[in-house]
Amino acid sequence: MRLLLIRHGQTPSNLKHLLDTAEPGPGLTSLGQEQAAALPDALASERIDALYASTLVRTQLTAAPLAAATGLEVRVRAGVRELAAGDLEMRGDDEAARRYMHTAFAWSAGDVGLRMPGGENGVEALGRFDAVVAEAHEDGVETVAVVSHGAAIRMWVAARADNVDVAYAAQHPLANTGIVILTGSPDQGWRALLWEGTSLGPLPHTPDPDDPTGSALSTP
Repeated sequence: MRLLLIRHGQTPSNLKHLLDTAEPGPGLTSLGQEQAAALPDALASERIDALYASTLVRTQLTAAPLAAATGLEVRVRAGVRELAAGDLEMRGDDEAARRYMHTAFAWSAGDVGLRMPGGENGVEALGRFDAVVAEAHEDGVETVAVVSHGAAIRMWVAARADNVDVAYAAQHPLANTGIVILTGSPDQGWRALLWEGTSLGPLPHTPDPDDPTGSALSTP
């Protein structure tokens, strides 16, 4: 199966670099809407058979133009929502961002018992994302697009792709509507074919401030 993991378009909380992970979450900025609108053309060479988004509004808004272009229904699943920030929710300071990403990449490295302060642990976070990927695979489709979130995508890929380690994922940002493409299956494992960290749509007119879930951070 070919798996396209797409980060959602820009949100107001991204501009403020906040750990905004609760449901339903913010919508898209005007730039985020333009980024979402650009996805059908950017992915025109992909024959997408199924389309998923998380329970957070920003992913569903990002997936909507793809759904319109392909005629696919957006399958909304909580399993691919952002890593719950717990006690760090809505913080934008460096220490909160560092602890959040340190925890996420610790899960990728195998320390799945570690818990986000006041939030989930790695068993729970990886398990819910795995379940959605397994559902898509069991449907027998060839290419699946999943509109998800920066930290969730980077954490899961570093944990599951044979050729992506924590150091790579930690040092390679995933901008709004950036994409990671993998091939494989839950049984045979996954291999990353492409890590496109920059947006598939328009870029900010001014340098985009780092946000905690998409920026490059040091390895834990």
